[in-house]
Amino acid sequence: MKGKFLSGMRDGIPIALGYLSVSFTFGIKAVNDGLYWWEALLISMTNLTSAGQLAGISVIAAGGSLIEIAMTQIVINMRYALMSLSLTQKLDKRFTGGKRWLAGFGITDEIFAVASGRLSEVSASYMAGLITTPFVGWSLGTALGALAGNVLPPSVQSALSVAIYAMFIAIFVPPMKKNKNIAAVVGIGILLSCCFKWLPVLNRVSAGFSIIICAAAAAAIGAALFPVEEKEGTA
Repeated sequence: MKGKFLSGMRDGIPIALGYLSVSFTFGIKAVNDGLYWWEALLISMTNLTSAGQLAGISVIAAGGSLIEIAMTQIVINMRYALMSLSLTQKLDKRFTGGKRWLAGFGITDEIFAVASGRLSEVSASYMAGLITTPFVGWSLGTALGALAGNVLPPSVQSALSVAIYAMFIAIFVPPMKKNKNIAAVVGIGILLSCCFKWLPVLNRVSAGFSIIICAAAAAAIGAALFPVEEKEGTA
């Protein structure tokens, strides 16, 4: 068990290093939006979701309600539920009960990719190690960024806080280049977001609900215009 745990920790090191830089900018943004450093750290330690956290503090900064925050997180983080269901096919038989709940908490895009890419079954010990290292990296980066936000000049803070948006651009651009349908859906989302930002009446909708509406509407339009063709199974 110890060996599998350490193996998981080693596999999680590259993820942790990536999370360290991204969460550093999240910590800076959280402090800029009015949160205390310990509040930013607490959010990272209990959520572990970059997109969800960024949307969440945006709603908080805008004075949104708890319902808005909850609905925003459900829409943005629904993919983790699907990833968890998919990963259950690779878990060994002793991976049951509370262990699955803890694994569900630690699932992220990168952790899922590493775990699902293993040739052998995924044990609870390995999964615990794989989650631990990125969790530490994400939390540590947030704390360092939040503390630095109280020390660094405003100009430097603004420059560093842009990095988290650059991360999202880096995530979207490669699949957009490969699939024009994905590019179209992203474009629809951007257009809707601009409408809620600039058009009369729509610009009165709170930040939380505008995120929910844009995400759901773009996905629905994309599903209607660009349905994914099912491949026929082979015997």
